[in-house]
Amino acid sequence: MGVKEVFADTLSLALPPRCPGCGAVVRGDHNFCAACWDSLDFLGAPWCATCCAPFETDRGPDAQCGACLANPPAHAGARAAVAYGPVAKTVALRLKYGGRLAFATTAARLMARHLPTDARLLVPVPLYRWRLWGRGFNQAALIADSLSAASGIAHDPLLLHRTKRTPALRGMNPRQRRDAVRAAFTVGRRIEEGHVVLVDDVYTSGATADACTRALLKAGADKVTVLCWARVVGDTSD
Repeated sequence: MGVKEVFADTLSLALPPRCPGCGAVVRGDHNFCAACWDSLDFLGAPWCATCCAPFETDRGPDAQCGACLANPPAHAGARAAVAYGPVAKTVALRLKYGGRLAFATTAARLMARHLPTDARLLVPVPLYRWRLWGRGFNQAALIADSLSAASGIAHDPLLLHRTKRTPALRGMNPRQRRDAVRAAFTVGRRIEEGHVVLVDDVYTSGATADACTRALLKAGADKVTVLCWARVVGDTSD
């Protein structure tokens, strides 16, 4: 056994891998304990053909939810690894505020199955510059970087810019949310890659994703799919 292997074994004994949800010791990095894994609500079809909101029953491949029938989004679907719940929330908050940067890879590993097969570019939802400087990183960019490393799809963390500071959208009605993020995003170059995947940690009302999507489409993207770690299903107030 070489020096690296001995060091790795020693480190694993001193600092064993822990569940991203509860902190229990687990068998490997990015693994959840049985209880946290069982509590995760993994999302996938059947879902709305337009926005990818999950359906309880299969309504057919072309079925749309009521919201999309009334006001379809600009994007080509908002896919998520899991529904927003206690464990998903813990992972998102520990990544964003707790400095657990490795959780970006944890999230990306479970998001990767929803990458569109024709995706050509990964673009994270940007932070406003003061927030980025204060936090020191953009969690969406970390997730996109992990997705890029695993999939080979190009990642451009500097393509999309948030040009104005936007207020927290919690508590606003849909129109107020749209107004708050209108014209908040610009694109730094002409997009030639075709299908762009917009990456974020949590999808709530969709107002921010829609504003980003419109900027990307205006800059030349053929299509924009949203991909995130967790999606709020039902109540979007959190």
